[in-house]
Amino acid sequence: MKKSILLLFIGLFVGALATVYFLGSPRTRGMPGTPLKPPDPSADTAGTVTVTIDETFFASLLGTIFSKLGPPPLQLSQTQSKSVIQPAVFQNSCNNVVVLNAEGGNVKTGVRFTGGKIVAPLAFAGSYSVLGQCVQFKGTGRATVDLSFDAARQTVFGALNVEDVALDGVSPIVSTLVTAFVRRAIAEQLNPFEVLPVSQLSLSLPVQVSGGIVKAIVKDVRSEVQEGTLKLYLTYDFNAEKKNG
Repeated sequence: MKKSILLLFIGLFVGALATVYFLGSPRTRGMPGTPLKPPDPSADTAGTVTVTIDETFFASLLGTIFSKLGPPPLQLSQTQSKSVIQPAVFQNSCNNVVVLNAEGGNVKTGVRFTGGKIVAPLAFAGSYSVLGQCVQFKGTGRATVDLSFDAARQTVFGALNVEDVALDGVSPIVSTLVTAFVRRAIAEQLNPFEVLPVSQLSLSLPVQVSGGIVKAIVKDVRSEVQEGTLKLYLTYDFNAEKKNG
């Protein structure tokens, strides 16, 4: 028993060192704009509309992606030297890709609105050439989603924060390393992503009797997560222009 525990800690330690050696310092990509805040109950709600998105919308969206376009693949560790990470004997058998699957084990990839958070359970599988071995792996993960609003681009963005990753039947050394690769691939290749282009919700209304046009763009977005739904509160900035002549 003591030997097993010792080997486990050695594996985790060596895996952590290998992760630092192969990956170096993780590269982060900042969220565009400003993070979304909850609605202010004391604020004036004039000029504010509410967009409600429920879990069934994302279930339908993801179902279409998986069935019509296929499971999305992410390249693992694109920037690393192939001579170190990918021995020639394994280059043809390992594609160094993690694929997001519709489901795996008891986990179904999707989006959940619960506990005041946006939660994304993930199921995935893939292969990787590491430390002279071709590792075929599958596993599950849990991520939370942060939202931000970029007023200049009139877009609400999201970013996945992978909190938990569990691999099936992989040794501690390889598990630590592959987990780091999976986290990094998701952070660098998926984030940030567009959630809602509010530019499509801008207004331009001709007022014939006044001889002008009323325009409105979104100046602020707030969010509120309820059980099963996400509410986005869009506040508009109105302006008017007189027609020439």
